Amino acid sequence: MTAKSAAVFRAGRRDDAGRLTRARRDDIVVTGLGASTPLGGDVASTWAGLLDGRSGASAIGAGWARDLPARIAARVAVEPDTALERVAARRLDRCQQLAVVAGRQAWTDARLPRVGEGGIEAERLAVVIGSGIGGVLTLLGQHDVLIERGSRWVSPHMVPMLLPNGPAAAVALDLGARAAVHTPVSACASGAEALALGLDLLRSGRADVVLAGGVDAAIHPVTLAGFAQMRALSTRNDEPAAASRPFDKSRDGFVMGEGAGVLALEWASAAAVRGATPYAVFAGAGVTADGHHITAPDPNGTGAARAITLALRDGDLSPQDVRHVNAHATSTPAGDVAEAKAIRSAIGDHPVLTAPKSALGHLLGGAGAVEAIATVLTVRDDVVPPTRNLDDPDDAVGLDVVRMSPRRMAVPAAVNNAFGFGGHNVALAFHKL
Repeated sequence: MTAKSAAVFRAGRRDDAGRLTRARRDDIVVTGLGASTPLGGDVASTWAGLLDGRSGASAIGAGWARDLPARIAARVAVEPDTALERVAARRLDRCQQLAVVAGRQAWTDARLPRVGEGGIEAERLAVVIGSGIGGVLTLLGQHDVLIERGSRWVSPHMVPMLLPNGPAAAVALDLGARAAVHTPVSACASGAEALALGLDLLRSGRADVVLAGGVDAAIHPVTLAGFAQMRALSTRNDEPAAASRPFDKSRDGFVMGEGAGVLALEWASAAAVRGATPYAVFAGAGVTADGHHITAPDPNGTGAARAITLALRDGDLSPQDVRHVNAHATSTPAGDVAEAKAIRSAIGDHPVLTAPKSALGHLLGGAGAVEAIATVLTVRDDVVPPTRNLDDPDDAVGLDVVRMSPRRMAVPAAVNNAFGFGGHNVALAFHKL
């Protein structure tokens, strides 16, 4: 971005009354969405499931789960290999398959031409896909092969399938991207951090189009046992659909899920030339660290509040502009209250909240991206999805959380929060066109 365009980017976002104006040619906008989640194999079905208040959680019927403390999970509604060529799918870890499916959807939804056609150059297309865990299913599965059958039977595709950058590489290869391929690995904030990096790539002039998002697929006895030993998972094994209870007094942990979300990002001017209709403006991002504990959040939400404040400042938004917050809200006793404190500190008591993990489960590295998609659609459609299982709101939260049914309301601007083990905090700000 030139010095002149940077100056324009920072100015002229409001009318004489101080209200947000329509998208300018210098805005970065979201033009495509793609997802595969426990509620559906695409964005439309996932969004419908969120608005309907459906749950993607179910009991794990496999024998290997019999002795686990937590025997529930939220698997994707549509198996990713059904949407991919058979040979290609066999050479991809499950998380890579999901990323490719979501990436193709976002590309098609944005109506972007094939690379090399219609002015989209490979050297100007970047991909940023975050993952908290990467190809762990391949690693654990091939370890079993090694033990049971010997080294000669280990797959020659194992290494590229288990790498954390595998999903980003798979999407880049599928679409022909050559500008840059990045993989933020920041636990459950990975997908959101990928979007923040995508914003930076466009602003710096290193790319003209960025496919950014996140993915994880790690439902396995080892990972479930590990999270359970940390007391991070809900053990409501007889009530899978009621297990994830963000902001509720009886919450006891999250439900592990899997899934992917990818967003197509570009300049509003480029979208206008193509005749594309953006969903929303991607106004700003804030990234901070707690410096508090490897797994526990700062109980005062200080780092998270700084991330939100930075996102608003980056997007030239005031706290009063933000009517909605799509909360990270994992359904853990400590995390939900800390996030509520952060929201009150950075924005105030007025935003209306929702907690998608009540329906989706926790998609780990995919959570921030899928929930960013939900935030974008809330801004576009002026409707906030309900939070499931919020029967008895925790008094310590003290904020308006939508429950029971969707709420129709004006949403000129919204914030999406994502946090991760290690003290990672990411806030993303979107506003109407």
